[in-house]
Amino acid sequence: MRLRYAIYAVPVIFLTLFLLYPLAMILRSGLAGGFPAFTDRFILSVIWFTCWQAVLSTGLTLLAGLPAAYVLARYRFPGRSALYALATAPFVMPVVVVAAGFVALLGRNGIVNDALAGIFGAAAPQIDVLNTLGVVLLAHVFYNLSVVVRLVGGLWSVLDPRLEEAAAVLGASRRATLRRVTLPLLAPAIGAAALLVFLFTFGSFGVVLLLGGPRLATIEVEIYRQTAQALRLDVASALALVQLCATLAAAAVYDRLQRRSTVALRLRPAGASARPPETCRAWLLVGGCMLLVLLLMAPLPALALRSLTSLTPGVEGMTLEYYRMLGENRRGSLFFVPPLAALANSLLFAGAATLLALLVGIPAAYALTGNAVRSVAIAHTRRRVSGRQIARVILGGIIILPVGVSAIVLGLGYIVAFGPPGWLRSPLLIPVAHALLALPLVVRSLTPALQAIDPRIREAARVLGAGPARIIMRVDLPLVAPALLVAGLFAFTVSLGDFGAALLLARPEYPTIPVVIARLLGQPGAANYGQALALGTILMGVTLAAFLVIEWVQPRSISTP
Repeated sequence: MRLRYAIYAVPVIFLTLFLLYPLAMILRSGLAGGFPAFTDRFILSVIWFTCWQAVLSTGLTLLAGLPAAYVLARYRFPGRSALYALATAPFVMPVVVVAAGFVALLGRNGIVNDALAGIFGAAAPQIDVLNTLGVVLLAHVFYNLSVVVRLVGGLWSVLDPRLEEAAAVLGASRRATLRRVTLPLLAPAIGAAALLVFLFTFGSFGVVLLLGGPRLATIEVEIYRQTAQALRLDVASALALVQLCATLAAAAVYDRLQRRSTVALRLRPAGASARPPETCRAWLLVGGCMLLVLLLMAPLPALALRSLTSLTPGVEGMTLEYYRMLGENRRGSLFFVPPLAALANSLLFAGAATLLALLVGIPAAYALTGNAVRSVAIAHTRRRVSGRQIARVILGGIIILPVGVSAIVLGLGYIVAFGPPGWLRSPLLIPVAHALLALPLVVRSLTPALQAIDPRIREAARVLGAGPARIIMRVDLPLVAPALLVAGLFAFTVSLGDFGAALLLARPEYPTIPVVIARLLGQPGAANYGQALALGTILMGVTLAAFLVIEWVQPRSISTP
């Protein structure tokens, strides 16, 4: 019983102090102001823009994602696995990396303009789509393509193709088969993907702030501006309540659609329905899908390439000039923090956030895995805990809550709850916020691995005299080591790439990589531009390495005996 109470206490105390209490303070601040912000026409226009740009982004993502999902689900061709990984990798990219990539590709000094200058000379047209709605929508499609590919393509790959063949035998055309057979079966998955994309784009912050310019503002961008620039915490809190209500409502509908996406039919194993493209039309479809994915992914290689290209007159070819600048204080300012120091800060914060997320996530995963808790403690009590299942459901709902709470809203909550004279002065709030944002991913990685452990292994350990704590340390944790590695990498990458919470909470002497990249992109000069691209390339490399390790380890993380 003591073990069970201790397992429940750790996540409950952490979530109450660092999630529920800040959210309650936002609610109090928003309600205390009487919502005067909603009589302001500008605030209403921000809410309206947030809604319709999310709808437009969702439609464009579905338009690009559904053909890609079909090709990856139904065709088998050389490079299919690499194309799938390439299509899903952007989802884990930090927002500042994406912004730096689009600047490197489409900015005034970007690769596209350089190519046009090389072709047309001095009369070359200048393309600069930054600070426009178009580049924001393009970045949203770039980010969320993987959502459609994974959700819709995952279900499409296991649908039995004999249903479509039967429709064709009965005289249905391709269009009629798609409309009357395939789309109704895929409708729950398409709805869930669309709702998830809407949820992500409705809460878009970094993309709009860094690529949209001062004229475009979503609710989250306006929360940041009202907090950091106008110092109107009441208006920011009222907007945060609107953001929370919208995201939680969308998340509830998404959960309902996700449960309905399990089709009550005999499904095929994943990949069993894939076939080689045999006709010219099929190859054109596969080639078009590959070209679409490669074009959407172009900002990432453009970022790496541009970081190695000097803008200094007379310097040609590849150079490491911008990487050497990362440790320099070129202005000689006493208050300047070199980018390499920001890199060290980010690694330190990410390590602390990973440790904290695991210390809270492991007890939370045990608390949500009722059979594991009972099998560990069964030798010490046979009594049933009253309300245990209700407590587990409540805890699970609270743990998943950070998915609907954005980093910028969480940062606002910490400012309202703990500042300015209190804990807000401590840099420790940054890893705490990062650990909280990563907690749902950590728990989701650990829970299946704990459930997969054969209870007879624990029973054998009890027979040999091991107590509950020893069983956890010597039996459970070694068996779930791959899942622990995946959970730790998730927490590390979330912390390393966070922009919203760090932007509000980071002190000037402890900046993180995303904050420094955003500052450098906003300052004139080739050196600032080059350093931002160099830092973005480093951050992209670390994130991609973590993503590859996760993809390699994850299939084995739930294969414990």
